[in-house]
Amino acid sequence: MLAAALAESAARFLQRDQPEGVPPLELTGERTLPDVPEENYWFRRHLAVYEWIAGRCAGLEVVDMACGEGYGTHVLARRAARVTGVDANPEAHEHARLKYTRPGVRFVRDLVESYSEPADAVVFLQTIEHVQDPKGVLDHFRSLLRPGGVVYVSTPNVLTLAPPGAEKSDNPWHVKEYRPEEFRELCEQSFDSVEVLGLFHARKLRLHELAIRAGWDELHRRAGITKRFYDWFVPAISTSDFALRPGPLERALDFVAVLR
Repeated sequence: MLAAALAESAARFLQRDQPEGVPPLELTGERTLPDVPEENYWFRRHLAVYEWIAGRCAGLEVVDMACGEGYGTHVLARRAARVTGVDANPEAHEHARLKYTRPGVRFVRDLVESYSEPADAVVFLQTIEHVQDPKGVLDHFRSLLRPGGVVYVSTPNVLTLAPPGAEKSDNPWHVKEYRPEEFRELCEQSFDSVEVLGLFHARKLRLHELAIRAGWDELHRRAGITKRFYDWFVPAISTSDFALRPGPLERALDFVAVLR
């Protein structure tokens, strides 16, 4: 599986070509980063969801919780009236503050559990699997919403991330990885309205899946072109190679919950 193969190399790279005065971040496996060609699959997978949410945040005040490097906060600000990126990591906070300076964007160093300013929308992507008290975090997010507000939460599907039959992947940063029914149940404990969508491969990633089923893995190994192929293929992946749709959720890469 492409995602599993790429995950093995997560801790070897540093961001390239950062703006002057912006310290590059190292890829540790805890969060994804832009500007690392070898990480492009994971970056585009996350970015596709940010772009989908941004299209639903026009004119809103948004909080991007656990914003990490800051690229998602920047994307949300293309449509939102104002976006606050919240992260407790000092290196990530400083990097984001220096790199993403467009009007309407600010970064706050704080814990997601203690940040307390109200918002129209709260975004929390690929992080709930890292927290010890996920229900407490969701309850806190609900308390921040203005009337009519919405929370967006994404998390990987354990059924496609972990080996078959395993309770979780070998990602040391993850506390709990969810099955579709587990994730919905968690969300329903804190919110009255819960819609869960799945993120799936599309376009060339879908073609790659079909090629794998047809024996592509064995073919590129025999031909000795594995590295050359993936050195080209991975940086060429774009957000259009992913699609959000209602299901089937058991086959989804990630779940995206829309909570009200």
